[in-house]
Amino acid sequence: MSDSNIGGEASILEERRRKLEELREQNIAYVNNYTPTNKAQELHDSHGQLSKEELENKKITNLSVAGRIVLKRVMGNASFVTIRDGSGDIQAYISKNNIDPELYKNFKSWDLGDIIGITGNLFKTKTEELTVEAHSIILITKSLRPMPEKHKGLADIEIKYRQRYLDLMSSPESKEIFIKRSKIVSSIRSSMLEDGFLEVETPMMHSIPGGAVAKPFITKHNALDRELFLRIAPELHLKRLLVGGFDKVFEINRSFRNEGLSTRHNPEFTMLEFYAAFATFNGTIDFTEKIIKSASEAVGNNSKIEWDGDKIDLSNFSTKTLNDLVIEHNSDLCADDLMNLDKLRSYSKSIKMPYKDSWGVGKVLLEIFEKSVEANLIQPTFVTEYPVEVSPLSRRNNENPSIADRFELFIGGKEIANGFCELNDPDDQAERFKEQVKAKADGDDEAMGYDEDYITALEHGMPPAVGVGVGVDRLVMMLTNQSSIRDVILFPQLKSDRKS
Repeated sequence: MSDSNIGGEASILEERRRKLEELREQNIAYVNNYTPTNKAQELHDSHGQLSKEELENKKITNLSVAGRIVLKRVMGNASFVTIRDGSGDIQAYISKNNIDPELYKNFKSWDLGDIIGITGNLFKTKTEELTVEAHSIILITKSLRPMPEKHKGLADIEIKYRQRYLDLMSSPESKEIFIKRSKIVSSIRSSMLEDGFLEVETPMMHSIPGGAVAKPFITKHNALDRELFLRIAPELHLKRLLVGGFDKVFEINRSFRNEGLSTRHNPEFTMLEFYAAFATFNGTIDFTEKIIKSASEAVGNNSKIEWDGDKIDLSNFSTKTLNDLVIEHNSDLCADDLMNLDKLRSYSKSIKMPYKDSWGVGKVLLEIFEKSVEANLIQPTFVTEYPVEVSPLSRRNNENPSIADRFELFIGGKEIANGFCELNDPDDQAERFKEQVKAKADGDDEAMGYDEDYITALEHGMPPAVGVGVGVDRLVMMLTNQSSIRDVILFPQLKSDRKS
């Protein structure tokens, strides 16, 4: 921030504090007994289509609104202001012929950003602008700091994210994104409840990191004198509930992964996870598609949307195997090569993809897929037949035990969902946990721990089931056409605060 900006804001702050002190002396600072009876958008919806004459004939009187002054035009004995409440903007006409002249004089010194209340009648101006004719006004909250400039807005992207309240008060477009986010989450919840799922809550602090392959955040419980891990995923606890007798459970949860920041990743994020006993693999794919289509409809989209410059057709979901996609996008590889570790390593070098000697065929193959295929999956695509090696919680396929009954959904070149038939063989799961422990010992910080209690739960018997995780933040990004995850999270994690 430049010295001139600092000096200018300091001067504004000093002047507004002087005004606040005058209000304190009159015992009218920070009023808390004003309750508006109307919302701006409600007035537009109910009366905005009426003509000037029709509105006069209806005589809409004694309404009251409250909001922040975002525009003010003082013209001697009469003024216009626009106030913004939680629903939108409404204009008001304030004349000293209609209110106490001394109050009108005070009003002229009120500032942009002040929160005021207005009581009066509804009419339309000559330009057909719906307007409240004020018969009384009140200053409810004095704003000490200036709003962002109307036309420039928040040019500083850092301020937009660090001081989200400024972004929301100055940008109706930004506010609308978060209104849509709420509608998307509500739609997801409705889809789950309508299909007979039970919403549950599981722990956010775990004694063993698990449920996904990711590096955890570590904290400490002082009274117990032991380490705890912030939830990477709720999976293992939700599947314990299947063991306990619930058939269909879901959680819209906050999870945490100790990874870098990017336009796609925030270390704290929101997921939908659901598990259904006795469900089918293909039926779950269809249900996942339905959830996404319903969420899109909930925010007014049709089947054709745009995301980050790509045209996407949500009426056309396809299903392809991982192997077929790798071959399709890597002409130097054939089907036999995908089972040959030496060939995959050689190919990895040719495309400058690093690998570790401890990786098997499945892991190298997945890395090639992520490097060469993912970004090209623009249209909705369910990718199936993942290697078991990279699917530690998935059930093996009956016909081909080297692959898992697993799918991932990609749209716009980004992963949106991950689902699979759950591994319910306790011995197989124990062996895979041991492989994860070995990988961690070999330096893989993202490998899971050995969850002995979960194995015990499986030994009691878990019914066959299918589970899915959907990245809610990315889904909101897609359905609101945002290219950065920071634009759909109210308070995203950022690098350390900048010094002005």
